[in-house]
Amino acid sequence: MSSTPKKRPKSKHNSYSKNSSLNSILEPPQSLFPSKGEFLRLITVLAIASAVALSCNYFLTFFASTSKPFCDSNLDPIDSFSDSCEPCPSNGKCYEGKLECIYGYRRHGKLCIEDRDIDETAKKLSESVEAGLCEAYAQVLCYGTGTVWVRENDIWNDLDRHNLMQNVGSDHTTYVYMKRRAMETIAKLLETRANLHGLHEFKCPDALAEHYKPLTCRFRELVSKHSLIIMLICAGLIGCAVLFLKVRQRMYISARAEELYNQVCDMLEENALGSKNVDGEGESWVVASWLRDHLLFPRERKDPQLWKKVEELVQDDSRVDRYPKLVKGESKVVWEWQVEGSLSSSGRRKKGEGIELKSNEGINTNINQSSRTLKTEPKTLIF
Repeated sequence: MSSTPKKRPKSKHNSYSKNSSLNSILEPPQSLFPSKGEFLRLITVLAIASAVALSCNYFLTFFASTSKPFCDSNLDPIDSFSDSCEPCPSNGKCYEGKLECIYGYRRHGKLCIEDRDIDETAKKLSESVEAGLCEAYAQVLCYGTGTVWVRENDIWNDLDRHNLMQNVGSDHTTYVYMKRRAMETIAKLLETRANLHGLHEFKCPDALAEHYKPLTCRFRELVSKHSLIIMLICAGLIGCAVLFLKVRQRMYISARAEELYNQVCDMLEENALGSKNVDGEGESWVVASWLRDHLLFPRERKDPQLWKKVEELVQDDSRVDRYPKLVKGESKVVWEWQVEGSLSSSGRRKKGEGIELKSNEGINTNINQSSRTLKTEPKTLIF
């Protein structure tokens, strides 16, 4: 009987040692990665190296470009883009590698830019010509006198007499260039046409000429454009003013007539009482026209409405009789106060003094003053 060999069991110690050796093989060593301080130093070194490289590249490019000459202006455009020379900029002339800017431009690096002084002078010249033409055309639109179209040659000659051209100097080329620049600006701003002789003429645009019209012309155009509305407004204002004056005049006449009526009542009453006190020898009546001339101011006598209002108040008063009487051979209307059985006029007014307004108090003061004056001169009231 054969016996089968038994397998020897694996020990735990051997398996643990194998696993640890396997992990040590798979995990990278700690010295493989840099520390935090080493990583920051690495970034700093890379940044400095990049900055140095870029600076060197910039300086090399700059010095290499400035050292290149300019391509001649008469070269073919395809040849001007060669690496051996710089293309000649616009508004410049290049010859034998040198750049020279045309008149009106100055060199700025590898470019030709406009000369600011010449540009400003040309702009002021064009504005001056524009103002002159637009003011002349505005006179035509407003008053029908002036010039509309101006020839180019006339403007060119007028620029010679301008004050700004006197400061240019003796440089003829700059002088002509400045005038040409001004004419180019004028051609852009104004309307142009060719006359029968083929010469160019300029005119100020209508919209631009509106800004050069004088104030009197604008006011006249505004009135003529809105004449109907303005007439209606003026008519309304005049009507309101007339109505206000009429109402005010009517109120004045009413107040003044009441004041005169009170004075008439006082004078008639005093005259009637005075005639009774002199044994009936005096006259108790008073001529109305004489009384009117005595009370009214000279300017008030020209307004018949005032005394007419007083007569209406007297006519409505039952204490006063009105009848015609022959005085010195002439027929007169006389007023007479009814002494017997009538209430005193002054007593009635004194009773109402407590409820009258301040303005009526002033009227009563004038009436009392007139009464005292009449008492001191009774001869002027007794006829």
